[in-house]
Amino acid sequence: MSAEGGTRAVVAALVANLGIALAKFVAFLITRSSSMLAESIHSLADSGNQGLLLLGRRRATRPADEEHPFGYGRSRYIAGFLVGIVLFSVGGLFSVYEGVEKLRHPHHLDNGVVAVVVLLLAIGLEAFSFRTAIHETRQVKGDASWWGFIRTARAPELPVVLLEDLAALVGLLLALGGVGLTLLTDDPIWDGAGTLAIGILLLVVAVIVAAETQAMLVGEAATPATVAVIRDVLGRSPHITDVIHIRTLHLGPDELLVAAKIVLDVELTVPAVAAVINDAETRLRAAVPIAHRIYLEPDLLHPPVDPPAVNEPTAARISTPPGH
Repeated sequence: MSAEGGTRAVVAALVANLGIALAKFVAFLITRSSSMLAESIHSLADSGNQGLLLLGRRRATRPADEEHPFGYGRSRYIAGFLVGIVLFSVGGLFSVYEGVEKLRHPHHLDNGVVAVVVLLLAIGLEAFSFRTAIHETRQVKGDASWWGFIRTARAPELPVVLLEDLAALVGLLLALGGVGLTLLTDDPIWDGAGTLAIGILLLVVAVIVAAETQAMLVGEAATPATVAVIRDVLGRSPHITDVIHIRTLHLGPDELLVAAKIVLDVELTVPAVAAVINDAETRLRAAVPIAHRIYLEPDLLHPPVDPPAVNEPTAARISTPPGH
């Protein structure tokens, strides 16, 4: 995912949600609709979500230092995890509470027409945000399905914004249904039912977002397609005769650690081994630009049967810094 594309989708969602939250809250003050209050909290939570995602992206750009030699890339994963655990959950639990209270103690709407107008306006603004997220996602998801993209994406922003906007649109339709049925039947219980449904929706999305970003936070490998590219590049590099194994780890959405044990031509001298590894790293970075940290360990595919002497190393271990 490009940084520009992800930021554009997050900013579009932030602007839309701030405007929607204000309009919904004004409508709640006029109508006293619990569905409108739940949707106000929903949009306010979404605005906080986007703020956290932008903060995470900003912190992730800090350069590596002595205490964090691999950089701050996982700040984006922490932000995505907080979106699911804190804000979605808080919004969802509040909406469930309001819905239950409204079902237990229903009261009539003061001016339902205002609520309907605001909800229709919010649907238009949310659809704009959702359209932007879809457009940005189509540029990076390739042939993957939408659910497949959410499950395999290594950058949290677009999956989170997609789920947020989808939940927001469905929530608006639930609120519109609750308010509309209340006006048609003159029974305020429908407003409470809509509020409860919005809360349940938010909690479901919270679980999905938290589960996906938690996997990123713990540490995920590169996608199988990326690992296949790495293996192919190493296998085609001069004087590398075999690849024993490859280990990858995302240090951040745009930072990948690659460690591989490789087999080299046995007649190579130590300077030649260093040159081969430097060349392989250059080829890897050209094929996989996010491979910022590469460690290649020469070894033997079939080690000798006789054990080496105590002070004799079994294999030369050579790695080069990212700049080489």
